[in-house]
Parts: sequence; structure tokens; C-alpha cells
Amino acid sequence: MQNPQDMAGWVSFLSGAEIPVLRHTARELERLHADEDNLNARSIAHVVSNDPLMTAKILRYLQAHKHHSQSHELVQVEQAIMMMGLSTFFREVPATPVVEDLLHEHLGALVNLLHTVHRAQRSAQYAFDWALLLHDLHAEEVRVTSLLTYLAEMLMWCFNPIPMQDIRHRQELDHTLRSTVVQEQVLGFRGIELQRALATEWHLPALLLDLSDPALEKTERVENVVLAVNLARHSANGWDDAALPDDYRDIGALLRLDPDKVREMVSPATTS
Repeated sequence: MQNPQDMAGWVSFLSGAEIPVLRHTARELERLHADEDNLNARSIAHVVSNDPLMTAKILRYLQAHKHHSQSHELVQVEQAIMMMGLSTFFREVPATPVVEDLLHEHLGALVNLLHTVHRAQRSAQYAFDWALLLHDLHAEEVRVTSLLTYLAEMLMWCFNPIPMQDIRHRQELDHTLRSTVVQEQVLGFRGIELQRALATEWHLPALLLDLSDPALEKTERVENVVLAVNLARHSANGWDDAALPDDYRDIGALLRLDPDKVREMVSPATTS
């Protein structure tokens, strides 16, 4: 099948596609399914919540099948699983296809996808920890939003690996090339545009849309997610990355902590 030719086509395609999941997620869910003594919504949520693709998969399903009387937004994975029931979860939201199988002929894309997933996992943990420090009553929404910040990119690595590798190759050849520029050159649209379209179409956490709203960029929750994503991205280059001192300063301003204290707080947790 020929790939979609524009962003609307990709939104339609991805909305009808089975979102793939990490092999580790599929194995852990299979293990839990066979272990009735430890099978409950919390144990399942613990596995699902660490996989941004599986998290998106279950939230998309819940929003598409929510009851007319349900007015509030579902962002807590454990709550979502409890609402749908364990048997429905395993029947309707299967842990297939598996990312590693889908990309077995595109190992470069697989490596880039797994790096992106790892950054998302780290940024989600940062954002959640800081939300607790800030006494945010909706810390889980902050965590899920941070986990899903790279969702469109992850899905494109899964379903459009060759153009995505072309984008990465061009940026490696020219480090001054902005992501938005090369994305438009290769894909015909910017990744952030696809991210917003999917968040809207799938009714993902509203905070995801807030991230790209200039009027909200200085709100505490948006700053939390943005700074967590920045820290995960910059530290992935090594803890000597030149951008990290600015990150420590900005995080310190958010949490009302000294930048050196921020550095001590975040560095050891991510060097294991």
C-alpha cells in the first residue's frame, strides 16, 4: 500500500491503524495474563504506563468507546483499565503488533524509535516528580502528557521509516538545519502539526494541545512538561551537554530551587 501523501491522509491512516507496542510490553502483559493471582488493573497499568505507544493505544480506544454520560477526560491508565474491565482490555486492546517485528527490516529506524521512547520515559518521570513537588493535583496528566509528547514522531518511525531516516540523515549532515524545515521538505508538513492533529482527533490529554499554545507557554504545567522534555533531550547527548546549565536554571526557577540543587537532583537518577 502506498503511504499517505499529506497530513490529513496520515491522520486518517494512523487513526485506523493498530498502534504497535514494545516487545517488552507485550511479554509483560502476556506474563500477567497468565498469572491470575497478580492480575489486576494496577499491575497492568504499571506495564502500560511505561510504554508511550501502548498508553496512546488504550487512551485512543477509551475515547472512541466512551459512554455518552462520561464528561470528564480520561488520562489515568489504571482508571481506564478499571472502567473497561480486564477481559475487555485483553480482547479489545491487544499488545500487537510488536514494534521490533514491524521494523525488523529497518534497524536504523528501530534504533531511533527506541531512543525516542527512552527520552519520553525519562521526561515523563521528571515531569511527574516535579508535579508532585509543585503539589499539582493532576500529576498523572502531566506525566502522561510528557510521555506522549513524541507520539507523532514515534508513529512515523513505525509506519514511515525511510523518509524519517532521510530526515535524520539530512540533519546529521547539517546540524544547523531546523527540524521543522527538513520535515516540511521531506514530509510536506511539520511533526508538531501532526502531533496536534492526532491529539485533537483522538481526544488525548488537553495538556498536549496546550504545549503548542503561545498564550499558555508560561503556565506552570506547560513549563513543567517542556522543561522535562528539554532535560531528557539534552541529557541524552551526555551530562556535559552545553544546554544543560540553562535547563538547570529554568527548572530551578520553576521549582524555586538553586540550579546546583537541580543538577544534583536529576543527574544521579539518570546515569545508572
